Amino acid sequence: MILPIIGYGDPVLRKVADNVTAEFPDLKETIVNMYETMYNANGVGLAAPQVGKALRIFVIDTTPFSDDEDLDSAEQKQLNGFKRTFINAKMIKEEGEEWSFNEGCLSIPDVREDVYRNPTITIEYCEEDFVMKTEVFDGLIARVIQHEYDHIEGILFTDKISSLKKRLIQKKLKNIIEGKTFQEYRMKFFGKKGR
Repeated sequence: MILPIIGYGDPVLRKVADNVTAEFPDLKETIVNMYETMYNANGVGLAAPQVGKALRIFVIDTTPFSDDEDLDSAEQKQLNGFKRTFINAKMIKEEGEEWSFNEGCLSIPDVREDVYRNPTITIEYCEEDFVMKTEVFDGLIARVIQHEYDHIEGILFTDKISSLKKRLIQKKLKNIIEGKTFQEYRMKFFGKKGR
């Protein structure tokens, strides 16, 4: 089922999400719905807070990035078919010299900004089988993971831009809160009347 994506300004996007147990009701259905919602919105990642659930779950499929002609064939191959569910993730390390990339977010439509992040991460998480894993990721996969991980920590990519850039996008952010934006996918806005 395609769920509405929660827009900027909703308090659920600022909560540190709760851990999930294997007995969590409708866990598999929640994950299936998150993938369906992400694909419907043409996203490459989606965190549970973005569908109104303060849970430590996010899903990623970087396949759309593999079409980028600016990437070398090894990077394209790495991104193509990388699909993963992260449950109860914990960032262990972020390392290397930070690099800039223009990011956007399904919860913050029509806003894109350059964000600096470390190129290599070590993260501990469970997939749907609840077996704990520790893995190292780099490049665009690491960036997508960091962006979605921030969501379960109550952090948005707009928190990582300069105060000047924040002032320049204030009107757009206010419009999102009030539901004065149009997207091809379903959204739920915090400040919209009749919510």
